[in-house]
Amino acid sequence: MSRTGENMDFDALRRAMQENYEQPEGPARNARAELLLAEAEKLNIPLAVIEALGHQLKVYNYSSEKDRMFVPFARLLRMWDERPEDFDEYETHSLHWVFKWVSSGMVGQPHVPLASIEKWLGEMEHRYRLAGHSERAVRSTEFTVARSIGDLARAERAYTAWLAADRDSMADCHACELHDQGWWRAEQGSEAEALELWRPVLEGEYTCAHEPHAVLASSLLPLLRLGRLDEARAHHLRGFRLVRPMESMRGAYADHVEFCALTGNEARALELLAERPAYFTDAGEPRSRMDFLAVVALLTDRLTSLGLGAQTVPGPAGRTWTAAELAAHARVEALSLAGRFDERNGTAYVSGRVRERMDQSPLVERLPLGIRATPTVAAPVRPAPAPSTDATADAGPDLAALLAEARRLSAALHPDSVAAWAAVAEAADDEDLTPRDRAELADHEAMGLGPEGVELFARAAELYETAGDPGEALAARARGAYVLALSGRTREALAAVSEPYERVLALYAEGGTGVQQAASVLVGRARILLQRVHEAAETNGAGDGTEALAAAETAARELLALAEPEAGNNVLVASRAAEAQAMLGELAAHAGDAERAAELLTRGSEAFVAAGLPWFAVEYEARLTGIARHLGDAEAAERAARAALEHGADFLEPTGHAQLHLQLAEILGATGQFGPAADHALEASHWADEGGEGPTLGAWARHQLGGFLLRQGRWAEAAEVLESALPELSAQTHGDGAIVQTHWWLGDCLTELGEHREAAEHWLQAAEIARHWPEQHDHAMLAHLAAEALGHAELLPEAEQAYARAGDLWRSLGNVHGLIRSLRARAWLAVREEGSGLDTARELMGEAVRVCEDEAREQLVAELAQTHRQFGDLVARSAPDDADDEAIYALFEEALAHVTLAVAGFLSLGEDALHSRTGAQLAAGWLEADLEHPGWAAARAREVLAAYAEGDGSDETVVARRAEAERLLRATESTA
Repeated sequence: MSRTGENMDFDALRRAMQENYEQPEGPARNARAELLLAEAEKLNIPLAVIEALGHQLKVYNYSSEKDRMFVPFARLLRMWDERPEDFDEYETHSLHWVFKWVSSGMVGQPHVPLASIEKWLGEMEHRYRLAGHSERAVRSTEFTVARSIGDLARAERAYTAWLAADRDSMADCHACELHDQGWWRAEQGSEAEALELWRPVLEGEYTCAHEPHAVLASSLLPLLRLGRLDEARAHHLRGFRLVRPMESMRGAYADHVEFCALTGNEARALELLAERPAYFTDAGEPRSRMDFLAVVALLTDRLTSLGLGAQTVPGPAGRTWTAAELAAHARVEALSLAGRFDERNGTAYVSGRVRERMDQSPLVERLPLGIRATPTVAAPVRPAPAPSTDATADAGPDLAALLAEARRLSAALHPDSVAAWAAVAEAADDEDLTPRDRAELADHEAMGLGPEGVELFARAAELYETAGDPGEALAARARGAYVLALSGRTREALAAVSEPYERVLALYAEGGTGVQQAASVLVGRARILLQRVHEAAETNGAGDGTEALAAAETAARELLALAEPEAGNNVLVASRAAEAQAMLGELAAHAGDAERAAELLTRGSEAFVAAGLPWFAVEYEARLTGIARHLGDAEAAERAARAALEHGADFLEPTGHAQLHLQLAEILGATGQFGPAADHALEASHWADEGGEGPTLGAWARHQLGGFLLRQGRWAEAAEVLESALPELSAQTHGDGAIVQTHWWLGDCLTELGEHREAAEHWLQAAEIARHWPEQHDHAMLAHLAAEALGHAELLPEAEQAYARAGDLWRSLGNVHGLIRSLRARAWLAVREEGSGLDTARELMGEAVRVCEDEAREQLVAELAQTHRQFGDLVARSAPDDADDEAIYALFEEALAHVTLAVAGFLSLGEDALHSRTGAQLAAGWLEADLEHPGWAAARAREVLAAYAEGDGSDETVVARRAEAERLLRATESTA
């Protein structure tokens, strides 16, 4: 493209305008359009100026400077009125087409009087009638004007007339029309009807440059209100990806911010604000700025209500903003703009709508999106409940009631018992408590401290002794010994538990304590011995530590023998019996007996559930899940994982939730249940973030989620999730294989989305990592994929380099198929070059043929045939447009020779290569027809028809081959 400032001819100007139109929306593209108009004016060709004005008008319309499109339009219209003969057919159509943009665009500019808008609407109707166009576009534009100013009765009349009018060349595309129609139904409360109207756009039946972008944004709140949360999430991920680069779509961008603000995704909403700082101030389209500021006010008011008003947030450039400050600023600015529209319109309609939008309440408390959101604000602080006015509440909690509740929860072994005893401690003075009360308080406080509770357990034991309960005192000492083991002091722990163990057995035998206390001491000792087994395995590897294993198994069996007979009489004793079963299962797993381990862990888990203690089953169900997967029993693994989630739902910490959801996701994914797997990976990513594990467990969950979405063909969603995961994946934490896989998947997604250059970048990054691996197949495959993507992106030298790299790798690996395919691909690239491209292509195709022939392996017959087929196609298509008949015939003869060899090769492979053979036969037939051998061409066509004489009429390939063969026959008959 010529640099602006140099003289251009008309063709160069047209190329420059086309190239500029393909650039990203924004001021740079607009400025270039202005320079190109100046170039057009130098040519002294009216049509050049007309086209340059049209180009300028289009780029203004699709930018934040929509207000600038009125000047070029007025000039174009004046030129039309003065010399319509200067306009060709296309520019005549374009002039009438942009009338819609101008008429509807004026309503978004509050400085344009309503009378002027009505005048232009009438002018549009008059000119359309003169040009013979339907009134459909006119009524559609009238509808837009009427709904925007709040004349809803007129809007409904125009809507009805719009749908009744015939579609013609001036009607908006189907996608845009359906967007507006659905929007109107949604505004009237018919959200399900709106979504049905939008369905063809959402499913890709109708698309355009800005659809389904806008429909996806408009659908977000209707889906939330209908409770279709999964679809709403998907539409946000897919739609925001489309809207992000479109500067002109500030209104749709605002819809995505609003969606985040109303679904508990405030951090994500702030990220969106930070991406577009110019949206706060760009004044070229006041209506979309008003919409944007309204949702900014909605978001920042929400943050302020959560106690985050002092947090710093993204805002207009030039100063630092807190959430509260931005909320006030955005509200004032949005209402000021709304007031200008209302003053122009003579109503209060716009201000009312803006207030409604700013004052919305959340539609969903929590809707995980599966993507990483940088925490730009602190965790929300929920408002504290209002103080009670109840007189009893004012007097403080009743100590007796607190003690009763704490003991009830302790007797049930409920996870909340520690917190209940903490409430007792807070409410009571020491003198209010008996020694027994103080013993239980110390005991439960120590339980809440973990390894830090050793001394407090000793204090509890002393208090139990004072209270006259020596058995419980020994149990407290055993608990203290176990926490020593948890801090790595296993030898010391065994010594500490030895005396309580011997004393409690003697005391129990004398009737001085019950089975509950004895079992509590025995379980403490068994846990310490099991901890020693874990430590031995970490030091020596699983299966070692035979002595420790035997001691732990003896202890677990002793516990089981004591507790199991009494399990039906006491919940705590039942829990000890269940734990003994589970311990034996763990020990079986350490010994390498996975089947026995699964059986015993199942028994232990079921015993906990039967005793009414499902929360204790969770740990063992999670372990059972892993063992079942190891045994290849996917059904059992899924059952155990679901049970763990169910039983732990109300008691797990966020990280525990994340781990269990991720475990189930991986099980479901391994059995091809990608939809449910994605649901659980999504939950895993959310809980990991909640638990502060976003960069570690959360990143892995997002990696998995992206893979599951990809396998469902949900390319845009998968790409958003994978791009979100990538910055937090690290070789140290997740392994470089995970990073390579994420790049690989992203390349797959972006290729499907038509983003070939970006796909190549990801594949090349993955290839660079895989280059250092001992096994080089992935390196070769990634280089090959990157080459394909570079070719699609028209980066031909880079594609050639990548294919050459892949070919070298395939050769070094002895992968002849990969090598041949890289050579063929390089040949196709070469033929696209000017000059000696065909000669290079011939050399590369010839090398591919030689590789096939040199290998002389039966499985390469198909590759050889395919190579000859592509060789022929390449040569035939390389004929220059200006070549003479003799040169073209020579190329076609060369091509026919290769295609004939391809037919023979496919023929030797029999029915397995039927479709390939008939395709080659038809290609040969068309070449023979072009070479004026109609009899030979007809024979080829009849061979194909004979091959499919009894073919399946439902097979698309069969139908297509028959149809093409019949066309070839008719063509030969007409030249015979």
